Amino acid sequence: MIFALTGLIENFSCLKRWIVVKYETMNSSFSRFLAVLAWASVQVVCSQTSAADLGLFSDQGDVGTVRQAGDAHFDVDRDAYVVSGSGANMWFTNDAFHFVWKKVSGNLKLSAAIRFLDTQGVDHRKVCLIVRQSLDPDSGYVDAAQHGNGLTSLQFRESKGANTGEVQVGTTAPFRLAIEKRGDYVTLSVAAAGETLHPTGAAFRLPMQDPYYVGLAVCSHDDNAATTAELSHVQLTSLPSVSGPPTDGGSTLEVVPIGSKDRRVVYYTDEHLEAPNWTRDGKNFIFNKRGRLYELPVTGGEPELIDTGFANRCNNDHGLSPDGMQLAISDQSQGDHQSLIYVLPLAGGTPRRITTTGPSYWHGWSPDGSTLAFCGERNGEFDVYTIPVSGGEERRLTTAPGLDDGPDYSPDGAFIYFNSVRSGLMQIWRMKPDGSQQEQVTSDDKNNWFAHPSPDGKWIVFLSYGKEVTGHPGNQDVELRLMPAAGGRMEVLAKLFGGQGTINVPSWSPDSKEVAFVSYRPAYDVVAGKK
Repeated sequence: MIFALTGLIENFSCLKRWIVVKYETMNSSFSRFLAVLAWASVQVVCSQTSAADLGLFSDQGDVGTVRQAGDAHFDVDRDAYVVSGSGANMWFTNDAFHFVWKKVSGNLKLSAAIRFLDTQGVDHRKVCLIVRQSLDPDSGYVDAAQHGNGLTSLQFRESKGANTGEVQVGTTAPFRLAIEKRGDYVTLSVAAAGETLHPTGAAFRLPMQDPYYVGLAVCSHDDNAATTAELSHVQLTSLPSVSGPPTDGGSTLEVVPIGSKDRRVVYYTDEHLEAPNWTRDGKNFIFNKRGRLYELPVTGGEPELIDTGFANRCNNDHGLSPDGMQLAISDQSQGDHQSLIYVLPLAGGTPRRITTTGPSYWHGWSPDGSTLAFCGERNGEFDVYTIPVSGGEERRLTTAPGLDDGPDYSPDGAFIYFNSVRSGLMQIWRMKPDGSQQEQVTSDDKNNWFAHPSPDGKWIVFLSYGKEVTGHPGNQDVELRLMPAAGGRMEVLAKLFGGQGTINVPSWSPDSKEVAFVSYRPAYDVVAGKK
């Protein structure tokens, strides 16, 4: 009877569960022997049919511990996969989900139109396009995840057993998702119905050892329930090999909360932009692009040009007065095109020149509004200087051989933080506003740049390069790091492709809870004719 049912019941997973129940209720050894044979035969039939039923993919199964077994099938006529899965989560250090996969090597692009087939369930249930190093529940991975509430993000676990992070994108419940792995980076693209795929700006570096897994994943975010999603018109494309290190392929203005560290994309453009400031009222960002300054709502949208008059070669050293009414800029449009510091109304207007000598690069404004701090090159040496906002004599504060740069005031005005190479590697230092009591703040095996105290005075955020990197170039793998102003353990807020332009100037939110920065979309040259 059991073997007869094998040919009558199409749902093999249901049949297997039925056999298990029968086995547990059978009393005779012979009956149990028949049940074991039936189980084995169903397993063989399932293994022979699953590959044929999975289209582009070769196998499926549950990853991690789940209470309800998942399932998937491919509808050829509709060109659609229907995948159901349970599992408590795909987050923290371990995952539990149903996975339809294929083992691959090299670079690739995976895309699909996605929709949930159930209308109820946990908001954070998710369907994902995923690249994963192994089938272990704590494996490193990157995925494009769409949640039940529409939240869309690039999620990642950097190494086996590490905590999961994410970059949330601004598009809610897009019609189509795509992940693209080129070199060591994975990026996320989306499209509305009828649109072509376009980059979101979300990217993460995760070197994969060949071969690795690629496929479709569903997690219910509720171990006591399953959720079902449809992924249609799935395309899995092999991409050419890449040559050389990546370069800047687009700019992403992001925000990272210092608590959760869940990054959020505010704005993406194919153009090059740099150095966000957060306005004092918390409503807008200011950044430079193509020599001009722009203002952008923190909620996203389109940037608006700030009228800076003749100053049309502004660089990435700009920022706001303590009252938020004035803007300091560093511009190279006049005379011999050396960078000079100017001040103008935030609303726009004609810049008023502050420094008489160049190059001078603005970095900080004293809390009482009276003084600007800047980096200036004089006689071949880059040092930290201050100058009255009203104009007048500049004052040199550092005299150590080598580069001193990036001065920014603590919110109580007690210190100026800066970076200096005097100890060998670039490290964070601080001093009194008159240049006295210079002391080293960081001391590790990285090159640390551009320290910015939080408005509440509790934290210091700064940019870290590898010890092998000289200067602060762009197109580097860098870290945005955080440490208590009183001293203590450093922690990583974000790892990203960036460097020059990422966080040159103050970019804290007024409430000290978030930091704005710019990352860059990695772009590679390809090796012609080579997969």
